Amino acid sequence: MWKHLAMIAAASILAACQPQAVAPEPAMPETPPALMTWPDLTSRPRPEPSVEILWGDGPTDIADLWVPKGEGPHPVVVMVHGGCWQKSIADRTLMNWIAEGLRQRGWAVWNIEYCGVDEPGGGYLGTFRDVGAAADELLERADGLNLDLSRVTGIGHSAGGHLILWLAARGQLPETSELSVSNPLRFQGVVVSGGLADLEASRPVTLPSCLDAIYDQLTGPVSELRPDPLADTSPARLLPVGVPFVSVHGSDDRIAPPLLGDGLTRKAETAGDTASLIVVPATGHVELVAPDTEAFRVQADVLASFVGLPPAAD
Repeated sequence: MWKHLAMIAAASILAACQPQAVAPEPAMPETPPALMTWPDLTSRPRPEPSVEILWGDGPTDIADLWVPKGEGPHPVVVMVHGGCWQKSIADRTLMNWIAEGLRQRGWAVWNIEYCGVDEPGGGYLGTFRDVGAAADELLERADGLNLDLSRVTGIGHSAGGHLILWLAARGQLPETSELSVSNPLRFQGVVVSGGLADLEASRPVTLPSCLDAIYDQLTGPVSELRPDPLADTSPARLLPVGVPFVSVHGSDDRIAPPLLGDGLTRKAETAGDTASLIVVPATGHVELVAPDTEAFRVQADVLASFVGLPPAAD
């Protein structure tokens, strides 16, 4: 269970016990830390992947592969970008900086693209089918790319946190769902990074333009055969996932505040999952995908722990 960080209380100095003594002015509260903005990250030189792989005929059938040094076979991180499920906000290249950071730590990174709800065919079912097909393409290509399928983890940021946990939970999809598959890619663990993984809980908390405005398109229509649209679209309805996962949130994240990770962790633990929450102090939404932050170090070490790798030496 996460704990709110206590604010540092300013010490008061008692005035001397003399009638003419003047009480000192109260100490000013500590200035809140400056949080990173998107331009702080995107104005940096953008790293590039080792290779762009076109795995299908669709415009979003693309994955960028980041290959580390060494002979391999390499452990793999499946990466899913955020952007409120809307391509007009972000695409996979927003994750290039964190992908490069993980490559330098010895990971192969499979950074996938998918159809946004604001693109033709996006939403339900297209967005989900896209991320599923992109992840499962690893099953076909791993040997040729020298990737180790026994050490596959995942990380998704913001809306991508929802999608990466949904990928890990696909084994729990109802058989009646059009999204159900017989042999999905298996994960050893997942990091939900500033994620909106519980759609129902996230809808009233995050920005209305991020989720509420596109909620019906993302979750799909109600029908006689599908009375609950969340049953195959929200990971919180697919618990227990059966895969260990850690929700990582910035203490000052206004897009995905820690209370979302706290609620999801509680539900997962009650369902029997191995789940936990880490709240990174003095951190917002952007720091989670910037490779020179404490948030990055924490997430990289969590990913390593899933496959028995040691944490990086500081």
